[in-house]
Amino acid sequence: MGTKRSVLTEGHGIPLAVAVDGANRHDMKLVEPALQAMVVERPEVTDENPQNMCLDKGYDYPQIHELVAEWKYIPHIKARGEETSAKERIPGYRCRRWVVERTHSWMNRFRRLLIRWEKKADNYLALVHFACAYITFHAAGVSG
Repeated sequence: MGTKRSVLTEGHGIPLAVAVDGANRHDMKLVEPALQAMVVERPEVTDENPQNMCLDKGYDYPQIHELVAEWKYIPHIKARGEETSAKERIPGYRCRRWVVERTHSWMNRFRRLLIRWEKKADNYLALVHFACAYITFHAAGVSG
C-alpha cells in the first residue's frame, strides 16, 4: 500500500498542513487538499507582505498556478537543476525546496510512518499529524 504525503511548510520547515493519498496519485492533485488542511491562520496578505509558495516542476500546470493565485500566494515553480544553476550564478542564493525535503526526512525518522501498516487512511493521517506536532514542538523548544 503506497502512500504519498504532501506537506506544506513555513520557511524553516515547520509543517503547517499535510495531505495523504495513494502513491499512484499525481502531486498536483494534492495541492488543494494540503492548502485546505492548513491548521494555522495565515497572516493577512498585503503588497508590503506578500506570501510565496515554492514548488518543483511536478506542479507546473495552469490549474496549479490558478489555485495558488486564488489562495493569494506568489508561485515560484522551478524545474530541477534551475536552483543549482542559480546558486552557481548568484552569490548568496539560497535554494528553497530543501526545506520541505528536510521535513519529509524528519517525518521518516518516525518508523511507523516510513512503512505504512495502517489499513485506514485516517489512522495513518493521525500518526502523520502526531509526527508534525512533535516536529513543531521540538523546533519551538517546548519538548525539551
